Parts: sequence; C-alpha cells; structure tokens
Amino acid sequence: MKNTNSNIEFVRLLTKGDMAAFDILYNKYCHKLHAFALIYLKQEEDAEEIVQNVFVKIWNSRNKIDIYTSFESFLFTITYNSTMSLLRKRMTEIKSRAYLKSIQQFEVSSHIIDEMQFNELKNKVQSLLEQITPRQKEIFLLSREEGLTHKEIATKLKITESTVNNHLVTTLRFLKSHIDSSVLVNVLFFYLFLV
Repeated sequence: MKNTNSNIEFVRLLTKGDMAAFDILYNKYCHKLHAFALIYLKQEEDAEEIVQNVFVKIWNSRNKIDIYTSFESFLFTITYNSTMSLLRKRMTEIKSRAYLKSIQQFEVSSHIIDEMQFNELKNKVQSLLEQITPRQKEIFLLSREEGLTHKEIATKLKITESTVNNHLVTTLRFLKSHIDSSVLVNVLFFYLFLV
C-alpha cells in the first residue's frame, strides 16, 4: 500500500535529510508508538526508550526508506520488533515471578506486523467510515488524521466541544465493534485510532 498523501511529502523530505520533516513525523507518531510499546512493557521509561530508538533508526536509515510504501506500517513494525527484543531482555534480567506474572497477559504471537496485516486494518477502518454520517466522518478525520484537538475541531466546524466528543465516542464505539477480534489486530486498532 502506498504512503498516504499526508505523509509522502514529509517522508520524501526526510529521505533527503530534512530535519523539519523528521520533527513533523516524530510529533505525529511518537505518542501512538509510545502507547503501543507501553501495553507490552508496562514501564514508561522503557516505552520512551523504544520510541527514541525507533526514530534514531529512522533517521540513520532515512536514505533507504521507500517513500511509496506505508511509512506507518514501517514505523509500527520497527516498534513492535524493538519492543519484543527489549521485553525478552527484561525477562532474562528480571527473575521475579511477580514481574513475569504481570506481563503474562500481554504476551502475543511473536510474528512480525507485516504490511499486509497493517493495511488490512486500515482498509477495514476506511470502509467502516463510509457507513457513518458525513459529520461523524469529518470529525474523526480531523481528529485522527490532522491531529486537531476537540477545541480546534469545535472552532473550525462552529460546534461545541461536547458535540465533537459525542461524535468521536459514537464513531470509535462503532469502529471497535466491527473490528476483527484478533488480539494483535485489536491492539493495533486501539493504538492507531483510540489513543
């Protein structure tokens, strides 16, 4: 799947060493990647370390990035692999049964989040968005794709923040109820669209 229009220009600039484009992509995805890593690691510092390492890898390999493939999928794959690597390291270092028990519920299959799986989820969400009202879709895209706050959306659309919140809650509840029950897919969905 190709990069989204909102990303492709920034990714192109990133491959040329543009620090401003790097900062824009970092700010767009750092919180989602942090939340995604945190569900497995359970430690804020570990999740922060993962995010920093991921973007260091992105910067160091910027000239090898294919601007025509999904940058989001690329990011989440690196984050997943780095998280699993750190988790295995922590499990080796820490012998406490309590620690092992606390993370047991978050164990998932060790397979890589490949682009096909990632894009399948994205396509499913796009299809579901066609089933909601135009206003709900508009608010969802302003929030999730453009990163606007509830207040900014309310100002832009000349509605109340409460109305924005109600539309988002309704939309997210609808999306989640129609997403595959697979553990990994649900985790991806949650951290791509609900955080």
